[in-house]
Amino acid sequence: MATSSGAIAAASSQSRLLQLSLAGFLGLFITGFVGFSHIEVVHNAGHDYRHSMAFPCH
Repeated sequence: MATSSGAIAAASSQSRLLQLSLAGFLGLFITGFVGFSHIEVVHNAGHDYRHSMAFPCH
């Protein structure tokens, strides 16, 4: 039983690391896309959201 629970814990740890990594890359992609977008509507939406969350952007 110890072997199977150890394998489950290792798989769970790897799954968590993968999920955190993908969430981080998604966040960086969205931030980069919206922040540097030449599409005015996308950029303005991100800008307005930053202001609504009291995040300084100027």
